[in-house]
Order: sequence, then C-alpha cells, then structure tokens
Amino acid sequence: MGRMGFTSLVTTLISYTIIFFTAQLRERFRNIINWFKSESLKPEEKGYAPLCSGLEDFYTRRMYLRIQDCFNRPITSAPKTWIDVVRRCSTDNNSILNPTGETIRCLNLGSYNYLGFAGHDDYCTPRVIESLKTYSPSTSSVRVDGGTTILHEELENEIARFIGKPAAVVFGMGYATNSAIIPSIISKGGLIISDSLNHNSIINGARGSGASVEVFQHNNPSHLEEVLRKQIAKGQSRLHRPWKKILVIVEGIYSMEGEICNLPEIVSVCKKYKAHVYLDEAHSVGALGKSGRGVCDLLGVDPEDVDIMMGTFTKSFGSCGGYIAASKEIIQYLKYICPAHLYATSMSPPAVQQAISALRVISGEDGSNRGAQKLARIRENSNFFRSELQKMGFDVLGDNDSPVMPIMLYNPAKMPAFSRQCLQHNLAVVTVAFPATPLLLSRARICISAAHTREDLNKALMIIGKIGDRIDIKYFPAEPKKTSQVTTDKKAICNLCEKDQIQV
Repeated sequence: MGRMGFTSLVTTLISYTIIFFTAQLRERFRNIINWFKSESLKPEEKGYAPLCSGLEDFYTRRMYLRIQDCFNRPITSAPKTWIDVVRRCSTDNNSILNPTGETIRCLNLGSYNYLGFAGHDDYCTPRVIESLKTYSPSTSSVRVDGGTTILHEELENEIARFIGKPAAVVFGMGYATNSAIIPSIISKGGLIISDSLNHNSIINGARGSGASVEVFQHNNPSHLEEVLRKQIAKGQSRLHRPWKKILVIVEGIYSMEGEICNLPEIVSVCKKYKAHVYLDEAHSVGALGKSGRGVCDLLGVDPEDVDIMMGTFTKSFGSCGGYIAASKEIIQYLKYICPAHLYATSMSPPAVQQAISALRVISGEDGSNRGAQKLARIRENSNFFRSELQKMGFDVLGDNDSPVMPIMLYNPAKMPAFSRQCLQHNLAVVTVAFPATPLLLSRARICISAAHTREDLNKALMIIGKIGDRIDIKYFPAEPKKTSQVTTDKKAICNLCEKDQIQV
C-alpha cells in the first residue's frame, strides 16, 4: 500500500468532497429536469426500472466521463517498445471520444510485454504464421469436441514441464481460468482464505464457488495463521462441522501493487494447518526467477509444495489464455467438470504456437541464449527504473525484481494531469483509479519490458521526473545528485523543453 502522508490525505479528501458535492447538486437538477420530461415519454418506455443506476452509475457519469480520455486509448500497432496511440477529441465534454485519424508515436510503459515477445520475434513469429496456415485462427469448438489439436496437448506438456508439475490444462482466457477453476475445486462446506489484494478474477471465482470466504491481511503470514486457527476452531457456520477443505489463494506478483508474494512463509503456515495452496502466477511466471519459472524459482520454493499453480500466457509469452498446473489427478478431474474446458471455445491455435515458441526461447531450446538474456534484462531494467524513481522522490510501490511498479498519485486531479502530460510527451502509461483501486489510492502503473533499452528508460525517467515536478507528485525528498549528473540532466531537460516548444 502507498505511504500516504497527512497533507496528501487531507488534500485528496477535500478534492473528492468538492467533486462529490458538486456532482450531487448537478444530479438534483438532472432529476428535476427528467421529472418534467417524463410526461413526454413514449408509452412503452414508462414503467421500466433503469438498468443503469446506483453509485456506480453516478460515479461513471459525474466523475469517470470527465477523465475517460485517460483510459481505453486505442492503438494501431503491436504492443512493442514503441506504439502508435490514436489521437482522440471530443465535442460534447468528453461523453464521446472520436478518433481524429492521427496517431502519436509513444514509448510503451503500459503493456504487459515483460519479455518482449509481443512484437515480431525471429523464432516465434514464423512458427505462428505457419500454424495459422495449418490450423486457422479458431478451432470453432470446445476442447471435448473438436477443439483439441496437437498443439494444445504439446503446450500442456511443455508448460507442466517448465513449471515443474506433473500435468497441466490450458484455457482460452486468463480471467476465466481463475473464475471458472475455483468453483470447480471447492464448493459449499469448504473455506477459501484469500489475500486482501487478490485479483478480481479470484474474488469472483471465490464468490461463485459457494464456499465460505475469509480474507487475510495482504501478504501477512502471521495474520493468515491467525485466520486459519480461528476458522478451524469455529468450523462451518451453524452446525460447526469441520471444513471439507481449506484453500488459501495468493498471487505471485500483485498486479496493482507490484509486490512479490511471501510464498515460503505462507506455504509453511498452510502445511502446518493442512490447507491447500492456490498460487496465481499471471504476472510472475516468465518474469521472475533465474530461469523464468516464477516466484517459486525466485524464492526457492518447491513447486510440489504448491497444490495448484495458475498462470497466463498474456504477459511474458506474448500470447493469450491461461493454464492450471497440478497433479495428474487434479488435472484429469478438471477436464471432466470445469465449465471453461467443457463449454468454452478452446485457445486459438496460433496463440498456442506463440506460447510454445516463447517457452522454448525462455528455456533455451531454440538453440540460443536469448531467453537467458531476456530474463537478465527484465530484472536489470526493473531494478534500475524502480531505483531511479525512488531516488527522484516518487512514492513507488512493489519489490525489487518486479516489473510492475505503481507510482502513487492519490489526488483525483493529478491522475488525469499525469496521464495527459505523459501522452503529450510521447509516453504511454496506464493510470488506475476506482473501482480497480480504493478511491483514495489512484496511481500510474508502469510495466517494464526486457525490450526496453537503457536509452528508452532514461528518456522515460526524464519525462516522468519533469511531470512529477510540475504536478507535485514527488512525495519524498529526492536524493542529492552528483555534480556531473546534475549538469547532464539540466542539458537533457533543456533539450526536452525546446522540443516541447517546437511541438506546441
């Protein structure tokens, strides 16, 4: 979580209070006007309850629409190191954004392209094109009918071997992997203990399972043990019978925090109380560890100690879909009963081939050392960028080695200001606000790639540092720089300012 200072807290609360109060006044006037207009409604329109209502609708209309140009920015290129962002404009106070036909060439700090496989790759791309000719873009069938190709079985074997588990099953969508798998392995009479900052797909999967759900403090093994002891002693509600099973769910890298799971201690606690461990490695597999095998590789945890390992191919592998790796018995069971396997169209064959090829590059099975170089570069780039941001005084979340680094913005006015000014300086960043984060904890989420050069990173740091000074989001004192470095930075800033004047 962010280290929000008192001044930041007060100013953020005041800002939201003013926004909310003004929005409520506008809402009252809107209701009065709609009341007078209700007499002119068509007969078939009367008597229906509005589909969009409540606080979410109020927030969308009165707050989100005013800054929606900071979100959903379309691009016209592959999500590589540099991308082409579509320029948009609005003539109705941001209600509708229309493309102008122009694009902006931006340095990409928003995509999950951790290992640089999202663009053209000399090993992966030709094989993907060949698979497209052989299998077509879609299987047009579910896995249990005609949707399983040789490629799907090959990927399942490859990912199981890579992760270090006996078997695996792949799905066409990463989000659905969590939301469909969790209800398949636990139901009423079971207990789910979930980290307080787990992803929405985990939350929805837990809710849909019918099991009792408890939450433990983020990444806190001591509180996890406290919750386990209390729930085991209490048992099921009403009858107080023992729980049928207990499932503890954590993530390898928490995508909104950039923090790495304290897996060794969590596994130790779960072993002590005979609870199963479900690990979501969507952001950590391929990005963490010397061999890219995720948080288990980084922290020295035996994969056998983790009962179920989930991951996606969308981040480090430049593809789409997800997987579950576990024992052969669990995987066979899931293939019999999981709705995502039985009723959803299988993963696209070209996407499957992309994941297979990327796995082989990472493992060094392509006959080169590019995989090792990518893994070393993502670690080096991530640690360098995080360190430099912290030296400049930004409130940066997350741990070393994590390619995800949120910069805390807090104030509702600073979030769109940061996003828009980054775009003006040809920098594509992702800003995150409610409901993806708590209302007071808006942030910019930076994602680093192995494809970024040191020149790219230095340019981004220069721009972010300049914007940080302009909108006052450096919440901590900056480290003093050496004289030579200050001179170099001043020259770079002058060049940047001159470029801005030319663009204007």
